[in-house]
Amino acid sequence: MSEKTRYSDEELAEFKALIEKKIEEASIDLEGLKDSLSHKDDNGTDDTIHSFNMMEDGAGTLSREEVAQLAQRQEKFIQNLKNALIRIENKTYGICRSTGKLIQKERLRAVPHATLSIEAKQAQG
Repeated sequence: MSEKTRYSDEELAEFKALIEKKIEEASIDLEGLKDSLSHKDDNGTDDTIHSFNMMEDGAGTLSREEVAQLAQRQEKFIQNLKNALIRIENKTYGICRSTGKLIQKERLRAVPHATLSIEAKQAQG
């Protein structure tokens, strides 16, 4: 019996459903991050004491930077997932770009946008 070179259409459909669900969840998270950056859920501290505002502004800057970084990471994650959907359409999903062998299903379920097998990732490392 020869080694499998790609996942079956049924297996690809299973991964596609998993990825689409992750994109949906990640998009909701991203919207929440963007909302907090634009202060849509701001509690309105415009009329509070000036010194308190200055203290809060300093703390707010750091958390806004952190939120912006999280939003960027989330956008990159969503893009990686969308790229995985393209690989599913091309039937190249789950093939390690380093070794050319199939990436283990367990790895793809945990990291559905993975393009390297665990062996290739460790060798990189």
